[in-house]
Formats: sequence, structure tokens, C-alpha cells
Amino acid sequence: MSAPRHRVTHIHLVPALLIRWIDDPSIAEYDLSSLRVMQSGGQRLQPEVRLRAERALPGCFIQENFGMAEGLIMFVRSSDPPGVRRETCGRPASPGDEVYLVHEDGNVVPDGEPGELIVRGPYTLRGYFRAPEHNARAFTPDGFYRSGDLLRKMPSGNYVVEGRVKDLINRGGEKISAEEVENLILAHPAVLNVACVPYPDPVLGERMCACVVLRPGRSLHLAELVTFLAGFDIAKFKLPERLECLTWWPTSPRPGSRRSWSPSTSSP
Repeated sequence: MSAPRHRVTHIHLVPALLIRWIDDPSIAEYDLSSLRVMQSGGQRLQPEVRLRAERALPGCFIQENFGMAEGLIMFVRSSDPPGVRRETCGRPASPGDEVYLVHEDGNVVPDGEPGELIVRGPYTLRGYFRAPEHNARAFTPDGFYRSGDLLRKMPSGNYVVEGRVKDLINRGGEKISAEEVENLILAHPAVLNVACVPYPDPVLGERMCACVVLRPGRSLHLAELVTFLAGFDIAKFKLPERLECLTWWPTSPRPGSRRSWSPSTSSP
């Protein structure tokens, strides 16, 4: 086993990198016992991945974070029950953070239902510099920042990220959260990473395509993926209608951009 040099205690990374680390057989060749906290952010950490990371790194707290450059940060506490730690992105860092989840009409949603996160607090900005027109869209009249993120508040008081308002796929009037479906697809043993994107349809307006990066030596077909997802009892309109197997994609898209897909050929 390789002798440690720096005795690192804290690491911050994105889920895609964490997956690669814990899937690498050479992880057992290194002494990682100094690790105390591994923080994950930038994308929802699938509960299955968090559990595998805990097994691969015993003694290390796998902590999910949710935050934004505009201010608000949430994180899971080590004192949270195991189920809450694995399923949620935590709760606000400061008791002064004012957080609400709202419908498109601005009304607060009941606990347990998804809604857009709006926030006002001691370290959240109150406006962008010399951008009055953008501020009129990005903030409510009483100063809450419209994040564009879809969250649900759980009975524990912690939150679960459902995706982005702009990442909703509109299939004939039915709204599909891309991130909800992505998190289920990530549970498939052949899938390393996934992004669900809309593609144009002359009748429904949009349909959903699942773009996946497969694990080495694995294959996947659309019918197999649909059968797998059906086991989660999700609504049929949320099932992907295309599958594209890719080798990679950029992992840092422009903030606020809406992903889209314009395939030239049909996938099996």
C-alpha cells in the first residue's frame, strides 16, 4: 500500500469524479484513512453512489452540498440520520436564510411538493451591479432571489434537488424533470453518467432523449432501459423515447442554459 504524503482530510468534488474514484480498483492500493469529509456538489449525488462511497471510504463523512454563487449554501449535517444524509442535499447554513419553494404563480407549495427555490438572507446578494432589467426578472419585488432550481422540502426539514426550472421537458403539456429521470437511470449497473435532454417533435413539441456514458465493456438498449425504469413505477410519459450512447460530454455547461438535443439519426 502506498505510503501517504500529505494526509489530506477534506476533499470537494463533483459526483462524476467521485464515481470514477470509487470504481477504480486501485483505490485499495492507497492509505486514505486520513480522509474525514468528502463534500459533493454541482450535481445531485445519487443515494446509491453515496452508500458505495461510504463503503469504499469507511470513516469518511460523505457530505452533499447545494449552493450558488449568488449566496445561499445548504449542507447535510453529520448528526442527520443515515437515511436523511443519503437522500437530501441538507438545509441552509444560516438561521437567517429565508427559503421558500413556490409555484409558477408565486404561491408557496406544500411541503413534499417540488417548487422553485427563492431565497433572501444575510449573505445572498440583493441585485446584480448595473443590471436593472435582469434584476427585475431575477428578484421578487420584496428582494428574494429566484434561483431557477426545483427543490422539495422533506419532513426532516432537509431539501432534495429535483432539477432546474429550465430543464423541465414539456412533452405535450406534461412537464418532466430531467434530473428526476437521470437519478433513476444512474442506478442502472451499465451507466456511468447520464443527461436527459429534450428533442423536437412535430406533434408533442418535445420528447426526451437519454444520453448516457456507459461503464467499460457494457452495452445498453432503449427497450432494456425502459424496462429497468418501469420497475420504479414512474409515469409512462416520463420514460425516455431515445437513447444515445456517448463516450463523454462537457461537465461545466454555461449557468442557466437549457440543454437540448438535435439528433440526426434514430437510436435503437
